[in-house]
Amino acid sequence: MTDLTKRFRIRKSGIGGGSARFKLAVDDVSFDIRRGECLGLVGESGCGKTTVSKLIMRALTPDAGQVKFNDRGRIVDVLALKNAELMHFRRRIQFMFQDPFGSLNPRMTVLDILSEPLIIHNVGDHAARKELVKELMGLVGLKVRDLKRYPHSFSGGQRQRIGIARALALKPDLVICD
Repeated sequence: MTDLTKRFRIRKSGIGGGSARFKLAVDDVSFDIRRGECLGLVGESGCGKTTVSKLIMRALTPDAGQVKFNDRGRIVDVLALKNAELMHFRRRIQFMFQDPFGSLNPRMTVLDILSEPLIIHNVGDHAARKELVKELMGLVGLKVRDLKRYPHSFSGGQRQRIGIARALALKPDLVICD
């Protein structure tokens, strides 16, 4: 990504409001992440780390800058992607939420949570998805017998592992950990 900038409009306060104001969340940020590398963005709360992640994933649109993705030798302009191309890109990168308590749907079993990205992206049939989910459980150190349990019955660390398994389910090229 190169020269990314993002501002958020601040709501007008009071009667009549006054002039519009903006909060600069990301200011001219550039970096490269190569295959096999890890990059850590460090900063105080509210400094724009999550906003940068959302810009990379196209959950937000930058005011300026570029996001490029090396799709196995083909350089893709992420900001120009639409429809099926965007869906394909989003399969290649996954987001792991910071909060293991708020990021898991309390009405879904672990099987449903881990199967959901596979269903959305049409990966395999029901039997193949179930086998992949079982494999993911083992990879993150959880028991297959726990697939029918709900998130509230797990510790915070176990919930974080469920989030990790969900992020890895589509075998992404890039995992963004918030």
